[in-house]
Formats: sequence, C-alpha cells, structure tokens
Amino acid sequence: MNRYEAEFSNLVRSFRKKHMGKGPSKITTTFCKNWAICEMEGNLSPVEKFIAGSDEGKQVLRAARTEMVKEMYRKNPPEEMEEFLKCKLVDLFVDIDINRDFGMSIFVFDENLSDKFNE
Repeated sequence: MNRYEAEFSNLVRSFRKKHMGKGPSKITTTFCKNWAICEMEGNLSPVEKFIAGSDEGKQVLRAARTEMVKEMYRKNPPEEMEEFLKCKLVDLFVDIDINRDFGMSIFVFDENLSDKFNE
C-alpha cells in the first residue's frame, strides 16, 4: 500500500467513524484502474456482534450494513475523498462477511487512480 492508498484508508476510516460512530479497526486500500478497493477488518460494534449470534441476526445485519453504508455515502457525498483524489465518486459496491467481521468496499471514481497515484 503506497502513501496515497494509506491516506485514502484514513479518510474512509474517518468518514465511517463520523457517520456511523465506529470505523473499521484495519483498512487496506489498493488502487486498481478507477477503483479504490478497501478491505476492512473490525467493522462490527459489540451490539452488532451480539445480534450476529443467530442466523437470522446475521442475515438482517448483513442486509442492513450493506444498504446502510451505500445510503450513507449517497446522503453524505465523501467530499474529503474526492478532494484528495481530485476526481468524483461515481459508484460504490459494498459487502461484509459477518462471521469474519471482514468487509469490502469498492469505490468507483471517474479517473484512473492507478495511473494517477501508483508510485
């Protein structure tokens, strides 16, 4: 992970902490073409871990987590990320494995991040 990817990880953590109350404990970002691929560990709060104790809870939590994160970015455009990268976010794909407390977000921008930031 280069310094731009590391700084993007910090911006993602800060954004999630601000809008969700808790950010992931570890984020690794990779720029690939116009994607910023973020692998995130330690996403769940203690209450969410309790809810994940049942199969039904896991299903509800996964659905809520993926849709909630996408909606959060729609309602609160990530201006800090766009300013840092000097390009616009055009799409976001989100998923989480509740059992492993491992999530992935793929931020799709309107410019090739690999060409711009890979040292």
